[in-house]
Amino acid sequence: MDDQNKNLILAVVLSGIVLLGWQVFFPAQEPTASVTSTNVLETSDGSIALAPPSTDSGDIVIDATTAVPSTAEQAPRVTIETDRVQGSISLAGGRIDDLSLKDYTVDIDSDEIVTLLTPVGTDAPYYAVYGWAPGGDLDQDDVPGANTVWSVEAGETLTVDTPITLAWTNTKGLTFRRTIAIDTDYMFSITQSVENDGTDAARLAAYGIVARHGTPDVSKYFVLHEGLVRQADKDLEEADYKDIADYDFDAREGGNVSIEQVEENGWLGFTDKNWMTSLVPQPGQSFTSVVKFVPGSEIYQVESRLPAQVVEPGASVQNTTYLFAGAKEWEAIKGYQDDLGVYRFIYSIDWGIFFFFTQPIFRLLHAINGLIGNMGWSIIALTVLIKGIMFPLAYKSYVSMARMKELQPEMEKMKEEAGDDREKLQKGMMELYKKNKVNPASGCLPLILQIPVFFSLYKVIFVTIELRHAPWVGWIRDLSAPDPSSILNLFGLLSFAPPDPTSIFAFISLGILPILLGISMWLQQKLNPAPTDPAQAMIFAWMPWVFMFMLGSFASGLVLYWISNNMITFTQQYLIMRSHGHKPELFANIKKSLRLKKKEGSA
Repeated sequence: MDDQNKNLILAVVLSGIVLLGWQVFFPAQEPTASVTSTNVLETSDGSIALAPPSTDSGDIVIDATTAVPSTAEQAPRVTIETDRVQGSISLAGGRIDDLSLKDYTVDIDSDEIVTLLTPVGTDAPYYAVYGWAPGGDLDQDDVPGANTVWSVEAGETLTVDTPITLAWTNTKGLTFRRTIAIDTDYMFSITQSVENDGTDAARLAAYGIVARHGTPDVSKYFVLHEGLVRQADKDLEEADYKDIADYDFDAREGGNVSIEQVEENGWLGFTDKNWMTSLVPQPGQSFTSVVKFVPGSEIYQVESRLPAQVVEPGASVQNTTYLFAGAKEWEAIKGYQDDLGVYRFIYSIDWGIFFFFTQPIFRLLHAINGLIGNMGWSIIALTVLIKGIMFPLAYKSYVSMARMKELQPEMEKMKEEAGDDREKLQKGMMELYKKNKVNPASGCLPLILQIPVFFSLYKVIFVTIELRHAPWVGWIRDLSAPDPSSILNLFGLLSFAPPDPTSIFAFISLGILPILLGISMWLQQKLNPAPTDPAQAMIFAWMPWVFMFMLGSFASGLVLYWISNNMITFTQQYLIMRSHGHKPELFANIKKSLRLKKKEGSA
């Protein structure tokens, strides 16, 4: 391998080190303000948030004030109970504000299940509320709001098989009903209806709101998006909480706001790493998509506002929308996209800008896991499959490298003859390559192609919930977390615990997998002699151990992939070199490198 080829490899590898190190040492600076316990009862207008005029409803003004009466916590509740979720709905406003996910615990050693939605009065209120905005001769008191205590007309407990219906009648002969159903996973359907038994026509508009109090404590990794995710027809928008707070202020809206008119298909909500709460109007339904931040109360909210409707005396109207509140499981979300027709709902999962790599890799890993049933072995199987697909290219690369080695004597002779004449040397080498049909850059191509695969798999392991708390063998109980073992306590043989991940000593607290990674990279290097250039030789010598420390804090699944890839690459290269009559001088190269280190130390 000539100096130009080695320089290219060094440039590619060092670029990878920079990209990997950037995440470790320079994480994205997301706002980390702690969640404020905002007491909405003490605000000047007594409201949680304001929802103002709808952009397409004429004189309709949505005072969707999600105000909470002082008896909010004493209001009756309807229980939610399915195989996957549990919680309750407050009859004050008909809020869906208490929801926990039965299949997920807070951490791997805890029995406490994940809580997604919480009511006003807790540290971080997060809930969904629905209602009607008055128009024409109707006042705010003529429509149900968050102060309204509904009555239960049908159903006692919300289950997959038993929806509930809430009812409320005003003084003008309008009866409002809200039927709430839930499926076997995480999708609620909310059907709102108005029946006019009065003497005058009524004009009103339906809306849905998801509100979140305080700025959530989000992850600080640039590879992960947390915050707003919104599909407006063909446009997908992502904005973090800082971006939302920086929207332009609109006095009519009562906050900093971004408004999009959706003609046919859309949805919007808040996404965390593994969980999401989204408003999903019917596919084909036009609506106004609103994202808002209320500065005084530090409330983030999304709204879906449907067009205004007129209910004539003796008539009724109704509409159905959906609410997704749960885990971002690929199969469930894809099912809603395919079966309910929720447009591009699969993109609520953060696939990143390289989704054309990330999605296929995840689908392949997911399919393999369906056969094997263990994500760790599935990652190894995926690595074998990827290396098999790339084998023809790798074969050509290794053959080219073997031919380059055969040409080494002629290249050295050419260097001596050319002296300091670089142009003559380059011209001579190009003629030598052409004559022997050798491509000096072919050895770098597999490495270059490996980089997008690596980062795509990193994205998959870090972002998708299917890797969360996924075990492999023994001590590896969560492939989405770093190796929990530590060399500092001899991998558990000593009684004291390893340093906390936030400690300054965590960087040197290497686990078994990162150490195996360094060894596998070192062995792979020893198939070839060290570069003749001292600077290059030093960089190559340190590279395995730099990667060992750099990847020590990365997800175990990613490190497992890299080890598997290194060992398969080692085996392929060894066998191909032997098949072309070149016996790899593995042990000789190891001894030589150890002798060099010994000499350097004695010097």
